[in-house]
Amino acid sequence: MKKTFGGPAIILDRSDINTDEIIPAKYLTEVTKEALKPYCLEDLKLEGFDPNGKTLKNARVVVSRENFGCGSSREHAPWVFEVNEIYTVIAESYARIFRQNMFNCGMLAIELSKADINTLIALGKETTGDLDVQVKLQEQQVIASANGREESFSFEISPFDKALVEAGGWVEYADARY
Repeated sequence: MKKTFGGPAIILDRSDINTDEIIPAKYLTEVTKEALKPYCLEDLKLEGFDPNGKTLKNARVVVSRENFGCGSSREHAPWVFEVNEIYTVIAESYARIFRQNMFNCGMLAIELSKADINTLIALGKETTGDLDVQVKLQEQQVIASANGREESFSFEISPFDKALVEAGGWVEYADARY
């Protein structure tokens, strides 16, 4: 499946969003990724956030603060984003295992500086419509726009992680090379 990196963004303006908030542990017995779909961010407590709202259903990008994906090492956290077509998370930093699980699934975990995240979140909060975020993987650039205003941010990604994303994930990468 071809993944698109970008689209309407949802802002989760908090640090330390953990894997139990991304996908509650009670759903880890599900046998398919698709079964996880309705439970994305179900237990996230954040003022103004509704896990059943239109904003989350339309989102293709998550923007957050530091230490995103902390908690357990479960792959279910990236999987629930994947089945909801959220292939890009942008944050100041990530829990190491969550970050690598994103790349292993062929998804992007983009790290931006605190100043860039502040600018991105401010742009999203001042909009009367959607915050749109586009990712140019080859150029390693994020372009965010809202209300006729546009901001551009550069990011770093290792050649290996970029190769995983371009291949569609670890399994596809390995199939093509081994």
